Amino acid sequence: MRQLGTVGTVLVLAGAALMGTTGTAGAVTGQTGKAPSATVCSTPWGSGTESATSSVVETLKNIRTGQHTCYDRMVFDITGATGKVGYHVNYVNAFHQDGTGTQIPVKGGAILQIYVNAPSYDPETGSVVYPGRGGQPLPGVNITGYRTFKDTKFGASFEGQTQVGLGVRAKLPFRVLQSGDKLIVDVAHTW
Repeated sequence: MRQLGTVGTVLVLAGAALMGTTGTAGAVTGQTGKAPSATVCSTPWGSGTESATSSVVETLKNIRTGQHTCYDRMVFDITGATGKVGYHVNYVNAFHQDGTGTQIPVKGGAILQIYVNAPSYDPETGSVVYPGRGGQPLPGVNITGYRTFKDTKFGASFEGQTQVGLGVRAKLPFRVLQSGDKLIVDVAHTW
């Protein structure tokens, strides 16, 4: 009888040890039985002015946006651009239309002003290529449900540059990239 009790005690202790090991193994592999945690987004970007002084002779064809795990993205399509695209991107307290100085209201906690060295018109004929209208939302851009982007406004296309006001949730880090004939502005969801 005593031997049966000893065997039972050994089995209980072995089971407890096995359970403890399973918990440790789960912690090491990240398997805890809980729902997976949210993606951690780390951006080494800043919120200071970014610019490049190159110029392009091609026109702005389109502006579009997209949502990503850690940031919202705005893409300026400058079809046919073969070199570096010039730009100037910075946070401003108010968005003023280039050429007239008229203030254009932009919703959000902060305003990112974007200049792209590509006109929205054909410089040779003056005909409109990208149909943005001063003070109006960007045509064809729907940012409903975006985490960071809150508003878009076309400023102007003046002296070979196109100006856009981007309303964002807060003064968040951003980066500017060029991929082929596309200029890309990403704004992070968080610091």
